[in-house]
Amino acid sequence: MMDVSVYRIATSGPEDLRGLKELVDKGEINPEEIIAVLGKTEGNGNVNDFTRGYSTFVFRKYLAEVLGKSEEEIGKKIAFVMSGGTEGVMTPHVNIFTVKADAEGEESDKKSLAVSAGFTRDFLPEEFGTMAMVKEVKRVVLELIDKAGISAIEDVHFVQIKCPLLTSDRINDAQSRGKKVATEDTYLSMGYPRGASALGIGVALGEIEESSLSDEVILNDWSIYSNIASTSAGVELMNCEIIVMGNSTNSVSKFRIGHSVMKDAIDLEAVLEALRNSGLEFDSLPGPEDKKRIVNVFAKAEASPDGYVKKRRTTMLTDSDIHHTRYARAVVNAVIASVVDDPMVYVSGGSEHQGPAGGGPIAVIIRQKE
Repeated sequence: MMDVSVYRIATSGPEDLRGLKELVDKGEINPEEIIAVLGKTEGNGNVNDFTRGYSTFVFRKYLAEVLGKSEEEIGKKIAFVMSGGTEGVMTPHVNIFTVKADAEGEESDKKSLAVSAGFTRDFLPEEFGTMAMVKEVKRVVLELIDKAGISAIEDVHFVQIKCPLLTSDRINDAQSRGKKVATEDTYLSMGYPRGASALGIGVALGEIEESSLSDEVILNDWSIYSNIASTSAGVELMNCEIIVMGNSTNSVSKFRIGHSVMKDAIDLEAVLEALRNSGLEFDSLPGPEDKKRIVNVFAKAEASPDGYVKKRRTTMLTDSDIHHTRYARAVVNAVIASVVDDPMVYVSGGSEHQGPAGGGPIAVIIRQKE
């Protein structure tokens, strides 16, 4: 049996380790059991957002020291998924996932939170945003579902991926070998790996037929998407780091996860549906006791490609000063925060093939009743 725990820790900056150190020093977190660190850092979320890599470096270095291992060993053991951009009222924070593999308990019909983390191989720049990435992500996601002891695909509620993006050096490297990259626009290159990774998740979960996909479909056919995928791109890696979250009878965790899909950036009903799907029971809105049981909410955000929300025109796509993903993160965070009464939730921008165009998956982890 496995026992999964989740710790949400506010940070004062991308280098802030105080919350994690305190929990480790108190013995509440056994660093040997950490499998993933999922965080929101306060950079711009763009290609040059180095808060993601900085935060990863700081957390990896600390855990290497605590565990007496090299940073390379820690990088192969723990997934570090840092998403940049905390616009609006979103509070920078990290989520620490721990797994005790040999927990006491007997298997029952009750399903509790099960989490596993792993890594794809490194990709060549010319493979970013292509079917090569789709197929490799599919392979690893299927392995991680099995590793987490999740026996039914419908019990997978959220798959988070950190994937690479193209830089000038990576583009030049590919071209020096006579290879073509998906795009020479480094900002647009964030979308191609995100989209390909999301499609890989969809294929693994049976949401998407692999035969319907090709390099030409990626970032072109928005009718094809996953309702479970959440992907984020960064300059700090060449592979994909993957965290699979679901429920399993093989888990004795105090926590449980559920999900829904936001149809657009202000889809309040989807937020409520995700809360109910996680196990909360309420009529119109969650009450004070319900809110206390919410550990965190994870969501994707994206401006609709037609520039409209609820058939009303917006200027998110036409503002030349602020990129639309920054608006979208702020809006989705505000909608969720208004329901759960807490702005410290995880909202990642850029939802290519992650939920319907202009919307995105939303998942909720709660504490189960004793």
